[in-house]
Amino acid sequence: MKSSYGVAMSTIFRTLSACAALALIAAPVGAASRPAKKPPMKAAPTASPLAIALPLKLIIPPRQRLCDTAAAEGLRYKVLRPGKGGMPAASDRVQVHYIGYLAKDGEVFDQGRDVTFAVTRVIPGFADGLKLMTPGSIYRLCIPHTLGYGEEGSGPIPPSADLVFQVELVAINPQK
Repeated sequence: MKSSYGVAMSTIFRTLSACAALALIAAPVGAASRPAKKPPMKAAPTASPLAIALPLKLIIPPRQRLCDTAAAEGLRYKVLRPGKGGMPAASDRVQVHYIGYLAKDGEVFDQGRDVTFAVTRVIPGFADGLKLMTPGSIYRLCIPHTLGYGEEGSGPIPPSADLVFQVELVAINPQK
């Protein structure tokens, strides 16, 4: 059984991981070449080891839930960074970094880094979006519920929920 402190530290680690993944995906092109301005440091609260100043539920702002280009079947997308090379086929496996959140309120429900899977083993809207991408590109995919988890929902995704994913296509592994 984990102690309260262990549970709190685990929660902090997951939150920091989520923030790091979001920063990686949402960073503007060329951001790494500009020196970052350091904000003034604030002292951490010392009242209790369980006092957590970080948000426990990551919420993506409304401007990062918008897509400007229409694709097939209601999928919309926004190219955040173009890539180079060919696009994956339905039979390929891909390696991606991604973060998924609800279009309605921006609540993050899933994320992954260096995740590899077959293009056809994800929801239809995600698969359709992947087939538009090239290695190195970052897209925001706005997926209607009809191309997502439908009227039933799944796990943390409520029924009839429209979804948004920011996806970086790291590599394509063609099936032989």
